[in-house]
Amino acid sequence: MAQPPNQPPQGGFGAPQDQPPQQQGEGFGAPPPPPQAPPQPGYGYPQQPSPPSGPYAPPQSGPYGQPQQPGPYGQPGPYGQPQQPGPYGQPQQSGPYAQPQGYGYPQQPQFPGAPGTPPPGSGNRFKGKPAVIIGAAVAALLVIGGTVFAVAGGGDDDKKPTAGKSDDSKPTASDSPVNPGDGSGAGGADPENLNEGRKAGEAKVLWYKEAPDAPGDGADAPGMWITGKTAVKAAYKQLVAYNIDGGAPTWDTITFEQKICAVTPQKTSDDKIVVAYMNGTSDRADCNQLQEIDLNTGAKGWTGEVEDGALFDSTASIELSITGKTLMVGRSQSGTAYDVTTGKKLFDKKKYGSACFPTAFAGGARLIVVASCDAAKTTEHDEMQELDPTTGRVKWTQKFDKGWTVEHTYSLDPLVVYSTNDDKNAWNISTITASGRFRSQVAFDEDFAPECGWGFLGGDLQACQGVAADANTLYLPTEASSGANEIVAVNLADGKEKWRVKSPADESMLPLKTEGGKLVAYVEPSYDAGGRIVSIATTGSKHTPTTLLQMPEGTVDIESGFYSKDIDWVDGRFYISTTRLAGDTDKKEKLMLAYGK
Repeated sequence: MAQPPNQPPQGGFGAPQDQPPQQQGEGFGAPPPPPQAPPQPGYGYPQQPSPPSGPYAPPQSGPYGQPQQPGPYGQPGPYGQPQQPGPYGQPQQSGPYAQPQGYGYPQQPQFPGAPGTPPPGSGNRFKGKPAVIIGAAVAALLVIGGTVFAVAGGGDDDKKPTAGKSDDSKPTASDSPVNPGDGSGAGGADPENLNEGRKAGEAKVLWYKEAPDAPGDGADAPGMWITGKTAVKAAYKQLVAYNIDGGAPTWDTITFEQKICAVTPQKTSDDKIVVAYMNGTSDRADCNQLQEIDLNTGAKGWTGEVEDGALFDSTASIELSITGKTLMVGRSQSGTAYDVTTGKKLFDKKKYGSACFPTAFAGGARLIVVASCDAAKTTEHDEMQELDPTTGRVKWTQKFDKGWTVEHTYSLDPLVVYSTNDDKNAWNISTITASGRFRSQVAFDEDFAPECGWGFLGGDLQACQGVAADANTLYLPTEASSGANEIVAVNLADGKEKWRVKSPADESMLPLKTEGGKLVAYVEPSYDAGGRIVSIATTGSKHTPTTLLQMPEGTVDIESGFYSKDIDWVDGRFYISTTRLAGDTDKKEKLMLAYGK
């Protein structure tokens, strides 16, 4: 598609600074080349003079010295004349997926600490540059944010709690045993009491659980589900459940024949999940055995076996998600939808068009599919679609230009997408409307640092936590090489900063969720202070964090030892669990810890 009339090629957000001008292809994904200009100091900024000093200095004639031109939504364009929408290439001029023109953001190479870069110890191999998709099978999986990067570790030298009764005069641990991994409550007691010496105002350790044994090369512990009655956790071959108040086993542990290989991050409205496990132990074993489970009772529902796909369409690993009453099972090049209540097959999502293979699915607020199209051709690109979860009908299609890959979704409702272009060393965070149209993209340079990774099997783009969104705002944490970081509220209407707030401690603060018109965040523990849950007003002029729950100093070693972790805040309780078991230790590993008042 040609450039807009009388306009030179413009650099989109995330575009490299050393690409020569060239013709841009149609669709949703490739940044246009930058204008030629002398190099400027610093990284990530366009080839114009810098703005006034200070991170919050207002623009004079546009933030980077360019005269402002009319931009989208009838407002002055943030970076001068109308340009292409970052990684979205040329806006489509007609049809149901036409893109609004005028989105232009500064040229940016990748910078240290960009999205996809967990803090030290998380094991992300892409720290300091954009996450790079490796292989078609992990090209672009869209999922709801909230799952954590899986790495080995667990700090097994931490102290264990004891079974004991709580009383008003001397707060103690709950009656739950230390390690009821088999559901019977066996595991013995430890002389340590995690609540002993708890200071005024500190949270109470409701219960703490150790993990079942894992093989020497480690094992995955995916998923954590909290209902009004029980907290359920998967670990290696087992599914364990604990009462949310006292930690006693809610139902007998379920042990599968082979290791768990996939779970639904979501649960149904009546608290059901689906677990997949391997059909053998050999290198040729498939992840194709399905089991529905009732989280509140442990009752097993329907079972099924995932059908094999066509040639090269493997079930060696699969992704599971739930949207309404639909279970979506994603293979490497296709997907099959089932009625989650009965296991009855609803539809297949297979190859379409000339050569578009569905490689990734996301579920929850909506059902999203990403397809890899025209591989190894000059027209190679990714496409994103929203499907009707009952019929499989395509609601909309959006095309990414060659070189752009969807790495993560930070939210599905609204749909916020993090994409990268490895060849151009660029990233982009964008919002897409319910009809599949581009709405906005983050319009400023920042080292954002949600905790993202590849999930427990790799390629799981649901593997992000430390990011949240509501209807109009995206909440992103900044990177902190040392000391406190900040949370930045980004306006989803125009991609500009609304406000920011600094962590109340010398440790990083991560957004968890929005509830009751406020943002809930987790401040990580330090060497001598427990973490805390804080609430931040999302409207008004004051955004000072207010502490909701202060974790005790006495459990710092355990709390900070969950290097590979999943965290959740539900009904005034804070839950933290591991997503990976090291397995190469003779000592018991951590599994799950719950705090409350």
